[in-house]
Amino acid sequence: MLKVIKFHVIVVRHAQFTCRGLEIDTAAGLKFSKYYRCLVKDRHGHRHCSANAREPDLPTIQQLRDQMIDAGIAAWGKKNFDKTKICYPKRQDELPPRKMKDTFQEVMIPLSDAAVRQKYLNVFVGIRFGRLLEDMDTFAGVVCFKYLVPHISQMDPRRPVMMATALVDKISLEKTPIAHDKDIKMLGYVSWCGSSSMEITINLEQEKNESWNKLLEARLLFVSRNVLTGGPAFVNPLQAEGLEEEKIMLMGEARKKERISEGQETLLKTPPNEQERQLIHNTFLQTMDPKSYTFRVRVKPDNSEWMENARLKNLIVCFPEQKNINNKIFGGFLMRKAFELAWVNATLFSKTRPTVCVVDDIVFRRPVEIGSLLFLSSQIVYTEGSKMQVFVHAEVVNPKDGSHKTTNDFHFTFDTELADLKNVIPKTYAESMLYLEGKRHFES
Repeated sequence: MLKVIKFHVIVVRHAQFTCRGLEIDTAAGLKFSKYYRCLVKDRHGHRHCSANAREPDLPTIQQLRDQMIDAGIAAWGKKNFDKTKICYPKRQDELPPRKMKDTFQEVMIPLSDAAVRQKYLNVFVGIRFGRLLEDMDTFAGVVCFKYLVPHISQMDPRRPVMMATALVDKISLEKTPIAHDKDIKMLGYVSWCGSSSMEITINLEQEKNESWNKLLEARLLFVSRNVLTGGPAFVNPLQAEGLEEEKIMLMGEARKKERISEGQETLLKTPPNEQERQLIHNTFLQTMDPKSYTFRVRVKPDNSEWMENARLKNLIVCFPEQKNINNKIFGGFLMRKAFELAWVNATLFSKTRPTVCVVDDIVFRRPVEIGSLLFLSSQIVYTEGSKMQVFVHAEVVNPKDGSHKTTNDFHFTFDTELADLKNVIPKTYAESMLYLEGKRHFES
């Protein structure tokens, strides 16, 4: 007997919502509903519902996550296909273009539901930001899938879909606090497309005083993979309609060029510039004992801490419970665990309750297999004013030979609101490079 799930399609009639159920056969896969915006922005950028409108019955993020797995997308892997019949396009222009407006998705995090809210609450009766990172990764995957396969009838067995999170470019949070008992809307769309990669822009909004206020904006980069070789697979080209969409796509192209430029200028490839070298030397001189007349004796300056004492580590066993549709460990889970470790480290360092300001450049270098031992190392690398930059490095540990392979890098900025936050001081050259790298991310 075929299992049936339900989505809801929003139809707009004179600024009023009308919802109708849509039955979908999960044995065939997923068919994502289109949604049409009827919320109007005022001059402050807030969205207001019509006086006669009611909120649509939107699917929740948990429903989308469960439905993607139940629909058997993971079964579309190479084990279920005849290798001789799989044939990916040799050129991107062989694929039909997609329209940006058709990629829009909207989903709800129902924090007004006490049972759901319990999963998102922290010990301070606030929101666990790590849970939101998980949800954003899930939601971005849904947007990508709809971009590649708008309708399940268009699924080509010769071209199985395989996607992976490559990068979280940046998440900028507004100063508006996130209420723990108000529903959150997630709105997302494909904002740029390369030959095998897609940039997804996500906005989170929360209702306050009868208007929807922006909480944050996030940009995630997904890549399409060939299920046989693991190499890149072409994605449909993105087609802009109108000047606004052309501007969005141009901004996405500019961000791509900026990422390439920053990758070439990383301290792993090029030496620090003159200003950075001078900064490191001055910092070193501040730790010298003027009475010793030697480089070997180091003295910690007032209101400071050695970088080696600002570390926190964790080891995670990766169970099948956290798998994604590609049978790897879910990227959102990795982001949540890295963020929670970074937050605890920032809390211990500052002796206060810091708040996250920016999530910058989360890089996924290789997938994490089920059953892996994941080693997370958190390091406070830079402080300025009341804020600090925290770097988390993730490695897969081979229990047989003890070898380590890097899987992820995470960068978080926290604000302690302290007027006398301690400075972090590097001792070694490697720590100095971490210090400069943290400074670059802090200022970017």
